[in-house]
Amino acid sequence: MKDPVGTTAPDPLGPPAHEQHWVDLVRDLAAGFAATAADHDANSTLPIENLRALHASGLDAALLPKEFGGQDLSYRSYGQITRLLSAACPSTACIWVMHIGAAVGLVTMSETDVARFYAEELIRGKRFANALSEPSGGNLFLMPQQHAIPVEGGYRLDGAKRFCSGCEVADHFLVNALVDGIPTFFGVAADESMSFVPIWDTMGLRASRSQLIDFQNTLLRGDRRCPPPSVRRPNHIGAGLAFLSLGVADAALDALIDHARSRTIPTTGAPLADMQWLRFALAEVHTDLVAAGTLAQHMCWLADVNDVDFIPATVRAKVLANRVAKGAAQLALEAGGGSAYLKTSPIERIFRDAQAGHLMAYSAEVCKGMIAEGLLGAPEGDRHG
Repeated sequence: MKDPVGTTAPDPLGPPAHEQHWVDLVRDLAAGFAATAADHDANSTLPIENLRALHASGLDAALLPKEFGGQDLSYRSYGQITRLLSAACPSTACIWVMHIGAAVGLVTMSETDVARFYAEELIRGKRFANALSEPSGGNLFLMPQQHAIPVEGGYRLDGAKRFCSGCEVADHFLVNALVDGIPTFFGVAADESMSFVPIWDTMGLRASRSQLIDFQNTLLRGDRRCPPPSVRRPNHIGAGLAFLSLGVADAALDALIDHARSRTIPTTGAPLADMQWLRFALAEVHTDLVAAGTLAQHMCWLADVNDVDFIPATVRAKVLANRVAKGAAQLALEAGGGSAYLKTSPIERIFRDAQAGHLMAYSAEVCKGMIAEGLLGAPEGDRHG
């Protein structure tokens, strides 16, 4: 029998059909976010209106487990949503990923009554942020060096956490510290013991305003301490990082294609889009982007079935997505030439934003080291040290 022509099979790694409306909703919202991304970047202003729109749509609550009022939105849909947001406004996407990761993380790691409290806070529109990275900790954001000191009602924390996206509007924080030498998570409400150090003046993701937080005698309440997990569940921060870079790569290729189609070579009058070097380079980057997207979606499928390979898959997906984003942005800059170097060009901002994913913990170098250790074992100094 002749195969049917023009049919499209469902993508087993894509969003489930019953969740597609969430992806379509975010695609519509993202069009508006893209229109203000350049202004937010230029002025380093937090895109709070975008974050409120996402909450008002019901999306934040949908990511909660069903037993806490959510819809258990799949990681496959979450990945596609993050990618769409990042293509439109990567700072919005970055803050949102950290917000969801902290909120859902606290719900899934806490005792039932505390988990219900955090779920209700998220549903009400309260903001969450993570405060995990320490100034002297490098990429080891899950291995804190700061000790929590026992006090009445819990523990006291004195120290600092950096790269806290959206911290200035957060009501609750996911914080870690050492308790009896063991890394321990707490939910911490914003209060006067915390202050934000205005050092955020970066090359890219400027609107994420990922400030440094100074903790001075901050109470880590004992009843907000997260117990050791009984069930392992992938965190949305780790799952979202690759998609932040994939969205930037999408934006880079869209800007490149728009530029190439609208320009001619002054010396010959030939369309820029007809240049063979550009066509070949674009084909390579596009192919890499498709591969990176497929790898990232497979990682999300592993998360949806809670497969133990999720963590190494996350590391692989992040490394490839980071590299593809930087390559796509570099090609867009080369194709755009001098006009792409101007601040009036979207390519200039996209190029700056593309560098961020490579640096975000775990950095690409740390991820490569983890992959290599899985293949070759630990370096000799680590084995015998």
